[in-house]
Amino acid sequence: MKKVEKKKSWTVYIVRCANGALYTGITNDLAGRIADHNAGRGAKYTAAFGPVELAWKRRKKDRSAASKLEAAIKKLSRSEKDGLLAGGRKI
Repeated sequence: MKKVEKKKSWTVYIVRCANGALYTGITNDLAGRIADHNAGRGAKYTAAFGPVELAWKRRKKDRSAASKLEAAIKKLSRSEKDGLLAGGRKI
């Protein structure tokens, strides 16, 4: 019998860095990715301006959908991102 591999969902996330900046990314292991960011292994930006704390997240069914949402968020202005975090803006 062939083993069926379970697909992992993807999460788009925004973290707030220690300097107040927002960093957006995607992952299929959110807890591990946050731990990586805080250990200086996540991304160059978060390594320089960490530690980080999770500010927002949204699950997507696949990597493609997560990447599209990540790109849309990265195009938002800071005030639009703040609205998203506050729950007043939908994306």
